[in-house]
Amino acid sequence: MQHNGSENHGRTALVVVAHHRSDSLTAHTARRTTAQLEAAGYRIDLLDLQAEGFDPRMTVEDQPDWGNREKPYSDEVQDHMRRILAADVIVTVFPVYWLSVPAILKGWIDRVWNYGFAYGRSKPRLAGKRILWLGLGGIAGDDPALPDMRAALETQLNAGLAYYCGFAHSSVGILPDAEERRQRLDAAGNFLLDEASAGAERTAQYAAFDRRAAEFVEQFIVADRVPA
Repeated sequence: MQHNGSENHGRTALVVVAHHRSDSLTAHTARRTTAQLEAAGYRIDLLDLQAEGFDPRMTVEDQPDWGNREKPYSDEVQDHMRRILAADVIVTVFPVYWLSVPAILKGWIDRVWNYGFAYGRSKPRLAGKRILWLGLGGIAGDDPALPDMRAALETQLNAGLAYYCGFAHSSVGILPDAEERRQRLDAAGNFLLDEASAGAERTAQYAAFDRRAAEFVEQFIVADRVPA
């Protein structure tokens, strides 16, 4: 579907990338996602957590007084809070580690989505915003454990975070087959690792991967056109 760039004129998308390599499939997916959002008319604030040197460790300065909703957060955390507040939509792109998000993304949530900011108010400050979680998995698309991975992430991110913080819309897009060597478990629970894909097979694998990622972003854009 082609988008008129004016359809989302004036709306800002915060694109959060959580990977340590700029040549990774995660970074590639983030670049394509950013271009897709720009084509749909969004202004982009790109937050590459690794490139910006974000420290995922919570500090005393981040929580000087947990029970005070008006507490003065650290300067770094307040800067990230301003970027979240300025965004209409948030898109995170990350590799799935052990049925969860990487430590740097979890630390960003822990430090920035703090009491008094993201939750703890009768009127949530993030109410009305929309968020898409794009998780890249080495798991094979036909692995019977894939539904468990999806369910675990949806519970954590949709129910345990976005709903709790008052988001109008939250969705998790799982992108399996991210590795050149397919990984899966057989019926007996044995780990199987295929030979690396190459040539036309590899080209087709990643073309299909890119299409699935674009479809998740497209669905998210369509949902953003509908008032909450």
